[in-house]
Amino acid sequence: MRKLLRKKEIRELKGLLKEEVLKNAKFEQFKDDDGEFVFADAVPLLFKYNNKWILTLHSLIKESNEIQYKEVVVDAGAIKFVANGADIMRPGITKIDKEISKDEIIIVREETHNKPLALGLAIFSGQDMNSATSGKVVKSIHYIGDSIWNKKL
Repeated sequence: MRKLLRKKEIRELKGLLKEEVLKNAKFEQFKDDDGEFVFADAVPLLFKYNNKWILTLHSLIKESNEIQYKEVVVDAGAIKFVANGADIMRPGITKIDKEISKDEIIIVREETHNKPLALGLAIFSGQDMNSATSGKVVKSIHYIGDSIWNKKL
């Protein structure tokens, strides 16, 4: 299913996207076996996860530092695993936002250039992640190169 969004539907996205994106783009909603998506000018900007709109990595890269998601930062050794969809393990993390809540959507960034690599679901709070020494702490839900990243209209 594919449909153009009306102005009212676009206004409902106001809290998620920058004002200039909302004014200057052609928005379409798209639904397929992978899920539900909102595209702006043929680029996937939002996807639905647990009935909530989440920004895609395209949005995070485009919108840079204005995003309100909390984050963890991984070292260079973790990049290839995260970029292939692996869940994030505690030993690969170099920085944790201690305000992260359990089950919150967070950004996974790489430490050298501070670029977003993935979006994940926090398995533990930031405090608990910080005190952990091993194990999985973030479940990967979207990463560069996955089906959401490569989604086309």
